Order: sequence, then C-alpha cells, then structure tokens
Amino acid sequence: MTDQPDACTGLGFDPEELRARYRAERDRRLRPDGSAQYIEPTGDFGYYVDDPHAVEFTRQPCVDDVDAVVVGGGFGGLIAGARLRQAGLGSIRIVERGSDVGGTWYWNRYPGVRCDIESYIYLPLLEEVGYVPTEKYTCGAEIHRHAQAIAETFDLYREACLQTEVTGAEWDSERGRWTVTTDRGDRMTARYVVFACGVFGRPKLPGIPGIDGFRGHTFHTSRWDYAYTGGDQTGGMHRLADKRVAVIGTGATAIQCVPHLAADAERLYVFQRTPSVVDERGNRPTDPEWAGALRPGWHRRRRDNFLAVVAGRADADVVGDRWGDLTRHFQAELAKLDDREIDDPQRRELAREIADFRKMNDIRARVESIVDDDATARALQPWYRHDCKRPTYSDEYLPAFNRPNVTLVDTEGRGVERITANGAVSGGVEYELDCLIFATGFEIGRAHPAFSGPPIRGRGGRTLAEHFRGGIRTLHGFTSHGFPNLFCMGLSHNAVAVNFAHVLDDQAAHIGAVIAEAEKRQAPYVEPSVAAEREWTESIRRSARPNKVQAECTPGYYNNEGKPPPVRESYTGDALEFAELMRSWRAGSGLAEVLPE
Repeated sequence: MTDQPDACTGLGFDPEELRARYRAERDRRLRPDGSAQYIEPTGDFGYYVDDPHAVEFTRQPCVDDVDAVVVGGGFGGLIAGARLRQAGLGSIRIVERGSDVGGTWYWNRYPGVRCDIESYIYLPLLEEVGYVPTEKYTCGAEIHRHAQAIAETFDLYREACLQTEVTGAEWDSERGRWTVTTDRGDRMTARYVVFACGVFGRPKLPGIPGIDGFRGHTFHTSRWDYAYTGGDQTGGMHRLADKRVAVIGTGATAIQCVPHLAADAERLYVFQRTPSVVDERGNRPTDPEWAGALRPGWHRRRRDNFLAVVAGRADADVVGDRWGDLTRHFQAELAKLDDREIDDPQRRELAREIADFRKMNDIRARVESIVDDDATARALQPWYRHDCKRPTYSDEYLPAFNRPNVTLVDTEGRGVERITANGAVSGGVEYELDCLIFATGFEIGRAHPAFSGPPIRGRGGRTLAEHFRGGIRTLHGFTSHGFPNLFCMGLSHNAVAVNFAHVLDDQAAHIGAVIAEAEKRQAPYVEPSVAAEREWTESIRRSARPNKVQAECTPGYYNNEGKPPPVRESYTGDALEFAELMRSWRAGSGLAEVLPE
C-alpha cells in the first residue's frame, strides 16, 4: 500500500519502515518447495500417526441401514449428530478413525494443552449437556470429557464405528440411499451422509535432511509419548530430568508445551523458524456464583457477543479478552476519520493497517518487557501482520526463556538445516539431543472433503471432485447438485470465524433444520437445483476477496506456505450474518430450492 504522509503523521512509528521489515522477514522465509517441504507420515514414518491410545479389537462388518452416517467424530461430527438427533432421526452412526470421539481433543494430549478461545463459548452444546467449564480457558482433558459427554447425552456411542475410516460413499438412485464403505469391510447404507472431517488431517513432519537417521527418541506432539517423558497433561515429566530435549516448531502447540518441558527437562532447545504472536491469556477458575446465576440462552448470547466484538459491531464486550484488541484499535482509527474519509476504501484499509501496526507493536513490546536476554527477545518478536498466523495466548511461554536450561535456537527463517544421528544442526552448530519433539502441526487438506477425503460418487457415478472441476460449486457450502442427501461441513462457500466451533454449530443447526423439514414433508431427497447452486456459487465468486494480505505474509499454513490462492472463496460477511441469512432462507422460500415438490 502506498503511504499517505498526511494520514500517518504523529503515529510514533514509520509505517513504511514496518512494511519494509515485514517484506524482508517474509522474503527470507519463502521456499520454492512451499508445502512440499513437509513429508507424509507414511512408510518408515508411519509410526508417527499410530494411535497410542487404541486397544486392538475385531468386529463384524456393518451391513445394516441407518438414517444418517456422520463422517468424523470431532466437534463438527458430534454437533451434527446432536442436531440430527434433535431433528428426529433415530439411527445415527458416527464413523471416526480414533478410538474415541473428540477429534483434535482426542489426539492432542501434550502437556499444557488448552483451548485458546474462552471455554464458555468454545465448547459446544453446554446448555444441552448441562455443563459449565471449570476455567476460562480449560484444559484438553476436560474438553475431551465434554466431547464424550455430548456423545453420551445424544446417544451417539450406540451405533458409532470407532477406529474406522471411510473409504468411499456412493448414491443409489433406485433405493434413495448412500452406500458407505470403510477399511473394516463395512458396507452400510444411509439415507443421509454428513461429512464433518475437519481441515486438520494427519500430523505433518518437516522434510529435514537426516530426519530418519536420528538415534535418539522422537515423537509428534499429537502423539505425545508419556511412556518416555513421564507425567501427564499437567506436566511432571520426571523422566526428562536427565535429558536434552528439542522442540521443532513454535506454533500454538509449542507455545503450550514448552513451559512444561522447560520445567522438567535438563536442557531444552526450541528451534524457531518464525516466532508466533504470543498475547496475554489471563486464565482463571470459573466463579461459582457467576456460573450459578447463568440464565437459559446464556451460551448463545455469549458466543454471539464474541463474534460481534471481533466483527466490530458490539456495544459491549462480555468475554473481555485479547481477541478483540485488533478490532478496538481499528475502531479507534476509524473514529479519527471524517465522513468523506470513512467512505473511502483505501483510507479505511490504511486505518486497518495502522491498527494492525499498533497491535503488533504492543505484542513486540510485551516480548521485550518479559524476556531478559536482549538477543532472545529480539528473536522472539514477530514481524508480520496480526492475521498472518493464528495468534497464541500464554503467560508462561515467554518467561520460559528466562530459565538457564532453555535455549532459543533462532534459525533466522531457514529452519533446521539437518538432523544427525546425535542431534540437530542450525547455523552450522550441532546440538546434541536425547529427544526430538516435532511440534509441526497437521497436514491441512483442501477445504472440502471432495479433495481430501474418500471418493464421493453421486448420480451416475460422478465424483464430487469431478463436479468441482473448474471450482467448487455448492449451495451455501453444504450441498451440491447431483449429490442428494449429502451435506459437507467446513470452510468452503460459507462463513469463517476465529471461534470455529460456533460456526460448526450454526452449520449443523442449518443441516438439522433442513433434514427435519425434509422428513416432515416426506421428501425423497434434499438436493439443490442447478439454478440455486449456480446463483450461490456466482455470488461467492463475484464477492471473492483478493488474498492481498496473505500474499504479503510470512509463510505458514494460513497462506499455503507463502503461496495462497489469488482469492478467497468464502462468504464475505461475518459468521453472524451468515447464520441469519440461513435462518431467513429457511423461513422464506429457500427450501423450495432443495426439496422436490
């Protein structure tokens, strides 16, 4: 963006200097291989995805008929199952590759794991289950127990197929049923199929030369090896007391587990390519008096308020955490504009950028105020826009670098050079290690199961991937013409929000309401017309926003490692607007677009 001197005087910082610094930090991290720098955990690396919590068992294949198959047992699948139950469906089968429900909260059991959205708004179906979390940002074990409670409350365990992966789904027009196959020989049929697989897939590993030659112990954070470390999610990893441990990665997972490793390991090395935004968390126990005074509807009101705050259209901030800071900075900048300026898109974008600079200056100042060593503090300061990466929240991560046994190995954007039999090399220096932990996140599949899941065959045997040649085609992101009674939850063609559990609930509520109406009318199927699909798809493409900011960001999973698509095809309004649009569509003539006469 071209600087406007008259709009940038008296800021206390030079926007052009910050832009130049951001560009330089991005450029030195860009790699020609992009996402290909990571390797799949298959073959010799397959043990990285083994389920350490699974108990081997055998069962007879399912060849029965159910009302609905829900693919995925994370929060998306559980909420979908709950809303389908409320819609009146009797037999609902969740198919989940883990040995229990919970999704991310089943796999992630590393020390310190917590939600980074307030638990009172992040955990779904709290009122339906009758539960209030014990902390403002509660721990992973409690979140997993809540996932189990949802399954129990809505009787979703009864017909679930756990430790099972779907291998295909095919529509039978004559029977009006989907046939769903799995890796356990199941060949079940269902009236409805809902894909709720999430965008976070298998653990990913960095393709560092020598990764297969290390003679010490290794594991991925999503398969934490407590047999090696000792302890549990609260820490107490006594078996690391004489170990030299390294963590590769400084994203949201590392932010949470590093403080516990710092307390328990003899020596801890944290290998950093790009520092995270680490903001104040301010966790605290739940006030029993506050919890006891909650009135029916509190959960929806609180969740809606949070999204309204982030969207910049709330009169009060009920949650009161750091997620709303950037919006507050932006509103302060807008308040300085006159009527002519506030209607100028370029002037508004400059105000947004200045607000971002202010917030990131606060983040960098926080690092400087907490970390004692000047060089370490400088290396931990992030130089990019706030929305380039998932912001993190911790009051323990930055102080961990003040401990004498903790060393930040800043790779200056290049990453670890190679792994040897005895350790890891960065900047030509070999760090000898006993244990190497990969906090490198998950493979991020394309945002729709048509591309990242098993083959889905609709009318005439055509796959959904074939239907999407030339671009995704949906009605509201959920349904597509030629694929009756198939619903897909996720990011495509619908709303996006930082509290995605809230978005998933709105999606599941919409799907449940449509199916309830189909059952009431005894409709043979739910399927959008060609015209309805085309109209929605064209509206999304007409309003698609250029990915300008992400293109200027340092590489990461948000921007496909520095190679984002030119535009982002999602609903351009906020998530609350989208949910209201869906309610209005159902209340009006919208259902005529998906239910045959």
